[in-house]
Amino acid sequence: MADQKIRVRLRGFDIELVDKAAKSIVNAVKKTGAKFSGPIPLPTKINRYTVLRSVNINIKSREQFEMRTHKRLIDIEPVDGTLEAMMKLELAAGVDVDIKQY
Repeated sequence: MADQKIRVRLRGFDIELVDKAAKSIVNAVKKTGAKFSGPIPLPTKINRYTVLRSVNINIKSREQFEMRTHKRLIDIEPVDGTLEAMMKLELAAGVDVDIKQY
């Protein structure tokens, strides 16, 4: 597995779930003895939505909502067994995991 790297991107709306998933991935990588860097916090994407509270009556009355997407990045230089250890992990349902090899 020389000259290969794995990049893991975690995304989720709940920061606690994202951090727990990052810790479990880091612990699994540490057990295999691979080198890694991270978890690196990436900028949080904030989507804001403005909705009218009532139509035609109070047009100036509005309600605002926001949705935050938290992201983490982990770069791994794998050794034998690193991928298998990562695939066996069970992460929370609220966390999206992207794994790329390059």
